[in-house]
Amino acid sequence: MPETVFAPWSDPDARPLIRFQNVTKRFGDFTAIHDLTLDIFEREFFALLGPSGCGKTTLMRMLAGFETPTSGRIELAGKDIVPVPPNKRAVNMMFQSYALFPHLSVWDNIAFGLRRDNMAKDAIDRRVDEMLKLTRLGRFARRKPHQISGGQRQRVALARSLAKAPKLLLLDEPLGALDAKLRQDTQFELMDIQEKTGTTFVIVTHDQEEAMTVASRIAVMDQGEVIQIATPDKIYEEPESVYVADFIGDVNLIEGRASAHGEGRFRIDWAEGQQPLIAASRLEFAAGQQCHLAIRPEKIAISAERPSDADNAVQGRVHDIAYLGNLSTYHVELPTGAIVKAQTANTRRISRRDFTWEDPVWLSWTATAGVLLAN
Repeated sequence: MPETVFAPWSDPDARPLIRFQNVTKRFGDFTAIHDLTLDIFEREFFALLGPSGCGKTTLMRMLAGFETPTSGRIELAGKDIVPVPPNKRAVNMMFQSYALFPHLSVWDNIAFGLRRDNMAKDAIDRRVDEMLKLTRLGRFARRKPHQISGGQRQRVALARSLAKAPKLLLLDEPLGALDAKLRQDTQFELMDIQEKTGTTFVIVTHDQEEAMTVASRIAVMDQGEVIQIATPDKIYEEPESVYVADFIGDVNLIEGRASAHGEGRFRIDWAEGQQPLIAASRLEFAAGQQCHLAIRPEKIAISAERPSDADNAVQGRVHDIAYLGNLSTYHVELPTGAIVKAQTANTRRISRRDFTWEDPVWLSWTATAGVLLAN
């Protein structure tokens, strides 16, 4: 029997666990969140992604109860939680600093919140052991935080946050203090733990790669507004604006004017003396409407000769080369002075570079390779 895809957001009958309805938050004259409406579903790993100052942490702090919206409603499991104090919400928050008690052992750090709730001793023992097993910290139970690594401290903070079985766990830049390799490993551990517990996770991050790795859906934010909410693949392959295309991953943006060129296709006049480009789009563009063609470097082929069958082909000269191990990125300067990036996979361990600096090359791509955007 095929496994059903987890996508409650596409089910009209599914009820969201969290609902922001027309939420605005002002600090004096400054509007941090502007009329925001957003649904997050049970068992989701939801990412709030955006640059510093975009409002993502304010949104999380309102969920936790540390900030009150100026207007609008925030629901958790159908109930308005705005009047509910932070300690009475079925919500826990894990901070970037982890905030562990240095004088307590790993075991006692995890048990701390359960003791505060006057849970029976045998129930505390069972729950802490369960959390230690879940986070693979059993053999470190008697150690103090300074006696374990950064990645292990991160797991202690996670175990402590999950011990009280919250409906919702908020993670504020939780992996910011870890080095790149450990960060990558921990992302997969987080996903595994989230799946095992079934807890809804909301993560705040400015790291697009982290959001793309862990999240079921991503809300890309800018200046207090949500610009686009979608699954990672949709955000990457089908951005709805120049801002999202540019913010997520590497992209070439070519500005021009669109005019119809057959069914679902458009011609883009983009530079004096250059052949028009052809792009497919489900959107409608008026004749001569300003547009941007967003095209990822890996969708562009690079060759010495002009390909005979390409929808789009432009000639340029290799301006720079970035060798990234698994990939090489070629920065190609066009006659217009614009730089276009093309990527090739380095599939063999030792391979001679096909092109070097100053080589004349052709860049080509299909009509469906890019996304045509109106803004």
